Amino acid sequence: MRKMFGRLAGALLALALTSGFAAAQSKITVAVGGGACLCYLPTVLAKQLGEFEHAGLAVDLVDLKGGSDALKAVLGGSADVVSGYFDHCVNLAAKKQELVSFVVYDRYPGLVLVVSPSHTGEIKSIKDLAGKKVGVSAPGSSTDFFLKYLLKKNGLDPASAAVIGVGLGATAVAAMEQGQIDAAVMLDPAVTVLQASHPDLKILSDTRTQKDTLAVFGGEYPGGALYSTAAWVGAHEKEVQALTLAIVNTLAWIHSHSPEEIMAKMPEEMVGKNKEQYLAALKNTIPMYSETGKMDPKGADAVLAVFSESSPDVAKANIDVTKTWTNKYVDQLKKTTGMNAK
Repeated sequence: MRKMFGRLAGALLALALTSGFAAAQSKITVAVGGGACLCYLPTVLAKQLGEFEHAGLAVDLVDLKGGSDALKAVLGGSADVVSGYFDHCVNLAAKKQELVSFVVYDRYPGLVLVVSPSHTGEIKSIKDLAGKKVGVSAPGSSTDFFLKYLLKKNGLDPASAAVIGVGLGATAVAAMEQGQIDAAVMLDPAVTVLQASHPDLKILSDTRTQKDTLAVFGGEYPGGALYSTAAWVGAHEKEVQALTLAIVNTLAWIHSHSPEEIMAKMPEEMVGKNKEQYLAALKNTIPMYSETGKMDPKGADAVLAVFSESSPDVAKANIDVTKTWTNKYVDQLKKTTGMNAK
């Protein structure tokens, strides 16, 4: 089966090369909201596999602390595209800023609310987080949104916990182990790394699987995606199509190769010294990756519903969520290469 998928990916690439995508390379800067996080692996892997280059792009990945920083880079003009969580597109729509997601690589958000090992005795539930210091990747990032949603859902003021920016990787693990924070919203591989040292680690909420995601949000909830301003997308359709091709080809590669083969392609500095822990985290994460690159309209609706509950600005903004995403470029791949996006 893997060989079959591998041949399919190769055939798709060959077709893409002959369809005009691999013309003169266009330079694109993509701001990533924390490259070491496995939620963003498809973007980093696309670079490692040469998929951007094969699609006719010279892509510069800029690794930033969190999704909010990546968003600021695009809004400020220092980057063209964000590799980050789709929910920013919905949140910014309430502020009349038009952002459009054009290829989705995470079916689930993978966000995990974890209690610091030294505070397990005092924090038994989400309600116990009132007045506590809770780590997020960066204030205003998706980890922060998730925390505020859970607080509101459990009857607390979303501002009742003090938010502390701790990043997503080793810095977040260190902050948890050193007791600098009482809890944190984390993602893999950081969660698995922390669990390896603390087997009794208390998890208050987990969205790494479909079952857990449905339990928290009541529906599937898209995570990582490539997005940019509506103006940039409209003015750079060729580049958007090429980026979409690169990510969809990478997703096909992921689902036709073993976790060990995927890990072998990742930058050593992202894998780290403990390959066993990274591999364990990767195995937990692979089901999270999309097989198609397409946005599930119900998932987009769920994001709007979540933000409407936790953000008064979003609730009263009368947002048309269909304007925050498009499947146009994924669907176009089927027409130009025969790729069947499910």
